[in-house]
Amino acid sequence: MAVQLQRGSRESDGSGLTIGLVNNMPDAALQATERQFVALLGAAADGLTVRLARYALPGIPRTDWGRDYVTRFYSPIEDLWDSHLEGLIVTGTEPRSPNLKDEPYWASLISVLEWAEHHTHSAVWSCLATHAALLHLDGIARRPLDEKRFGIFECERVADHPLTADAPARLRMPHSRWNEIPEDALRSCGYRVLTRSDAAGVDAFVKQRKSLFVFFQGHPEYEAHTLMLEYRRDIKRFLLRERDTYPTMPQGYFDDATVEALTVLRERALVNRREEVLADFPTALAAGTVTNTWRTTATRVYRNWLVYLSARKGARAAA
Repeated sequence: MAVQLQRGSRESDGSGLTIGLVNNMPDAALQATERQFVALLGAAADGLTVRLARYALPGIPRTDWGRDYVTRFYSPIEDLWDSHLEGLIVTGTEPRSPNLKDEPYWASLISVLEWAEHHTHSAVWSCLATHAALLHLDGIARRPLDEKRFGIFECERVADHPLTADAPARLRMPHSRWNEIPEDALRSCGYRVLTRSDAAGVDAFVKQRKSLFVFFQGHPEYEAHTLMLEYRRDIKRFLLRERDTYPTMPQGYFDDATVEALTVLRERALVNRREEVLADFPTALAAGTVTNTWRTTATRVYRNWLVYLSARKGARAAA
């Protein structure tokens, strides 16, 4: 069933579910992230009516195009305070400061976090939004990684929970981040780890507060080509000298022929550091071989989340 997109949600509706999306992604990924969540929720709906209300957080750096797009299709965050939502999804963004509390949107993001606890049945926090939430709620600080955790990682389901019902014991999930949360810190603060990987660390975890808070360090919403496009972007940043080191290739993602072609590209780029080298990126080869090996599991988890929201909404209506 198609997801109905709207700018905001002020009126309570007795039918279906209304979910808020606070999309904090940079301009280059703004529409793609929106598309990814629409597709994933649509696949997970399976007969449920789902409306997605979009909200914009102030303080996110944007170009003129980005500000115009957000103004036209997103409601200002102030509209969230009077909204009637069953659930909320909050994305991350690229950090500008080593200390999250120094980000220009920190205060607004914390206001969203506190609103969500009292006005939703459940909220999903993605990647950097997860790290910000943990820092505010329990003082758990993320720690930097030596290199980007980037690729498709096999994770193990380590806890039974309604969100992972009927999910496989082992599952694959995309990750793309420079920081991580120590698993022992999560467990000591009462978080329940649902999926984890020896190579990637904690993947998904939850904590029942007044709202069920669901946290992802991975990206179940990603499309098949997302990591490829991100890797190409990072190579371009190296060639433009916006970053000092050549990016690490995503793990467990490309086939052997693509890895070989990308290795040749890397050798050329290290010798001839010019943007023109990017023309040799094997886009057609890579795009024709990468597959979305995590979509079935992602759809199952989000289906379980929608069922949870629907049950909670029904219980409140009957009370």
